[in-house]
Amino acid sequence: MEASNQSTVTEFVLLGLSAHPKLEKTFFVLILSTYLVILLGNGVLILVTILDSHLHTPMYFFLGNLSFLDICYTTSSVPLVLDGFLTPRKTISFSACAVQMFLSFAMGATECVLLGMMAFDRYVAICSPLRYPVVMSKAAYVPMAAGSWVAGGANSLVQISLAVQLPFCGDNVVNHFTCEVLAVLKLACADISINVVSMAVANAIFLGVPVLFISFSYVFIIATILRIPSAEGRKKAFSTCSAHLTVVVIFYGTILFMYGKPKSRDPLGADKQDLADKLISLFYGLLTPMLNPIIYSLRNKDVKTAVRELVSAKCLPQ
Repeated sequence: MEASNQSTVTEFVLLGLSAHPKLEKTFFVLILSTYLVILLGNGVLILVTILDSHLHTPMYFFLGNLSFLDICYTTSSVPLVLDGFLTPRKTISFSACAVQMFLSFAMGATECVLLGMMAFDRYVAICSPLRYPVVMSKAAYVPMAAGSWVAGGANSLVQISLAVQLPFCGDNVVNHFTCEVLAVLKLACADISINVVSMAVANAIFLGVPVLFISFSYVFIIATILRIPSAEGRKKAFSTCSAHLTVVVIFYGTILFMYGKPKSRDPLGADKQDLADKLISLFYGLLTPMLNPIIYSLRNKDVKTAVRELVSAKCLPQ
């Protein structure tokens, strides 16, 4: 198609649940409730890690960053999804779509790196406890957290810059709830091989490398814990990293389920498969941010104590 015959896309139409209007109200209530739980749970965690001096340690600094990241990640997409459930024609401008893709991509990549940093923190705490104050000093853990944000943002900037340079001149209907980058790339009227290769390399770096790093860290952590002579000592040591390990398993387990599940070969079930894929992708973005504060509250005595003290202080009359 020649450039003179192309009509440049200035906005996208988000398909969402347009083919299933009866489900929109149900999912609006469900997703809004989940989003409020995410804001409340992660907001409380951020507050307690700031206000409680006992939690001014590297582990809780990383946890506060994780909670803030989860709020940013869900806020980059959930309001758009909720608005789509209430709007007959769900449109978004090209520039707003690019911003939304950038934020979602950046937050996802940042979380992968941050979980790796948190694994290193637990490795040093359990395997080299005497060196922990030196290795994980403020001069070390603050740049580590900042580096996670910078790496995620830089990766997203590269990927989205490549995406927005593509010509979009035909279909402008995105078969998703949000501007999901792969769904948008399918609409480009040009070869997207460079984008696909770039994203594959980025996934290998931001998914594969942290997974390997976390796996090796926990091999050494578990080996160290098993060498502790007393059962009480082993239990106490494991309790300091069990919450992080649970979060890692849920985060990466959900990714493997979402991208590793077999596709249906039944053409008659294509619509159902398509709907299921979109819903799984949507709830993947909500599951981990909702569970993170619950897991850290239930499995961490220091956080539970800090939350109780915060609630008690708010409830007591002045």
